[in-house]
Amino acid sequence: MASDQPGLEGSVHLVIGASGGIGSCVAKKLADAGGRVVLAGRDLSRLESLGGELQGQLVELDAAQESSWGACLHAAQEWGGRLDGVINCAGSILLKPAHLTTADEFSEVLKTNLLTAFYTVKSAAKTMRKSGGSVVLMSSAAAQIGLANHEAIAAAKAGVVGLMRSAAATYANNGIRFNAISPGLVDTPLSEKITSNETALAASTALHPLGRIGQPDDIAEVICWLLSPASSWVTGQNIGIDGGLATLKTRAR
Repeated sequence: MASDQPGLEGSVHLVIGASGGIGSCVAKKLADAGGRVVLAGRDLSRLESLGGELQGQLVELDAAQESSWGACLHAAQEWGGRLDGVINCAGSILLKPAHLTTADEFSEVLKTNLLTAFYTVKSAAKTMRKSGGSVVLMSSAAAQIGLANHEAIAAAKAGVVGLMRSAAATYANNGIRFNAISPGLVDTPLSEKITSNETALAASTALHPLGRIGQPDDIAEVICWLLSPASSWVTGQNIGIDGGLATLKTRAR
């Protein structure tokens, strides 16, 4: 579980969606590497155990509500004395064809995935313009390759990539780096409806050329690298961690 990334000792990072499979893994790796973590989420009761384990600070945050961000960032800085990075792990999955997706469902997907990313960018930029730092957003392999029944989530996650690249250009002179991660299917509570169904899991696994779905550790290690000084010359990048899903087509097994 421990991260191999150097230079994280004493750093302070805000992990949004820290109760999720990837978010909690990131927080543990940062803490194991000597960093300090601020764990943010809508339901603090879901973060109490992790916060105690990591000696982190818990902050209530509805990432889709702009009014919630000011108090969150203030609390993070007050507790840590600084803020070196922000990672937004908030998100959702909706697998439906467009003609069966309601307007409310589409709006909710945009709110949970794209709007939270925008407020992450906006709030981090306000807070870190003088000190610099690293911001990591979550996109998806579904935004890079045409996957059936992914219209809503693909649209939202493609928007995240565009947002990230524009922000990377805007704030480069402020020393703020913006990057995105595009995972394939990862074994987390969020994907349980897929992974708990034997047929669906087999079909999803077959889409990944490396022959397995991802684990939270696969994603978290790269996120920690992007948050560390080791990636100090990396910005504006969308990094696929997807077992080859979005870029490779292999021969039938």
